[in-house]
Amino acid sequence: MEFHHIPVLLAQCMEALSIQPDGIYLDGTVGGAGHSKEIAARLQTGRLICLDQDPDAVATARERLAGLPATVIQENFRNTAAVLDGAGVTGLNGALLDLGVSSHQLDETARGFSYQGDAPLDMRMSQAGPTAADLVNGLSREELSRILREYGEEPYAWQIAGRICAARQQAPIHTTSQLAQLTAAAMPPAQRRKAKNPARRTFQALRIAVNGELDALSEGMDAIFDRLLPGGRLCIITFHSLEDRLVKQRFRQWATACTCPPEFPVCVCGKKPRLKLLTRKPMTADEAELADNPRARSAKLRVAEKCGPQGL
Repeated sequence: MEFHHIPVLLAQCMEALSIQPDGIYLDGTVGGAGHSKEIAARLQTGRLICLDQDPDAVATARERLAGLPATVIQENFRNTAAVLDGAGVTGLNGALLDLGVSSHQLDETARGFSYQGDAPLDMRMSQAGPTAADLVNGLSREELSRILREYGEEPYAWQIAGRICAARQQAPIHTTSQLAQLTAAAMPPAQRRKAKNPARRTFQALRIAVNGELDALSEGMDAIFDRLLPGGRLCIITFHSLEDRLVKQRFRQWATACTCPPEFPVCVCGKKPRLKLLTRKPMTADEAELADNPRARSAKLRVAEKCGPQGL
């Protein structure tokens, strides 16, 4: 299946990155290379480093970026520091993260990300390591419930986890349709009728757990921010509230100067802001983009610029 990809908020990202022809840039989630192709096309003597943990994305990106000043590496962006060290890159003029599951991963039924249809319960972006089926069949009810509650914000987490544990005593749960049916059966009929899809939050939670997405985001943001040069821009596109909350809080933390207790009459910590927020509220897709790409509806873009040593 061809790697289908429509880059979300493309024009906003290009403007926010303010690309310099001789700059060094990072796309930590290259996917189908939609954003990367536009970044690389604006470079002359500059360089673009592209990362993705999905081997399908890496193969596609290498093909689509052939002839452009871009290097594609199969790696999770949480390991940005090691990648840049290996590439001899000490500083970045800008970086982009387009988080979450790609259209290709959703549409490629065999990958097991979607609750539509029937496929092996996989959900691994890297196509390596434990699968969603391993978690569903191996974790306790308490741990499954925690994952569904924390990563899916699922109000029926305990009931769904109980239904899963009861079902797997009869036979292992191997497919997406099995899990979707069990999830729906654990909910009250009224909730099943009004929900977009009863399995949506459960699938999101398991995907995040399988891929360690929130830990990767936290570690990756720290690693990328550390390598940004003063004036370097960091653009992050999120697709659900957990990601967006983490990005918002980390940006706010970096943008905070004094951290003295409010009762102190004068600042004694001497801290300067490390980052300047360029988006107080996240950018979202306009109606024209939504008409072309309905999956952009939940996309939020936050942008920040690294300050110099004096907090400027």
